[in-house]
Amino acid sequence: MSAAYSAFNARDIDAAVTLMSPDVTWPKAFKGGVVNGPNEIRAYWTEQWSEINPRVEPIAFYPQNDSKILVDVHQVVRNLEGHIISDEHVCHRFTIKNGLIQAMELCSLP
Repeated sequence: MSAAYSAFNARDIDAAVTLMSPDVTWPKAFKGGVVNGPNEIRAYWTEQWSEINPRVEPIAFYPQNDSKILVDVHQVVRNLEGHIISDEHVCHRFTIKNGLIQAMELCSLP
């Protein structure tokens, strides 16, 4: 999981999508809705990064079962001029299948 956050923060979409299944689902937290598959994630992130500069740092991982992991994330979002828009802890729930991210959801911290 840490590698996915590192790839996101480095804006390395190619590295990030290699960690995802071809049918991955991902929330569009910035705009609302959901995207499906690496190509839609690529388009969403590219659009997002043209408007804001988010950074996500995993703080703690909470395995729920063999396929689900909750992650406590420190998220800092800046505008393109560098001013902080939000600085908060959020929760991400990942579903893992065959070693790849199959889904990410926003959730409440335990």
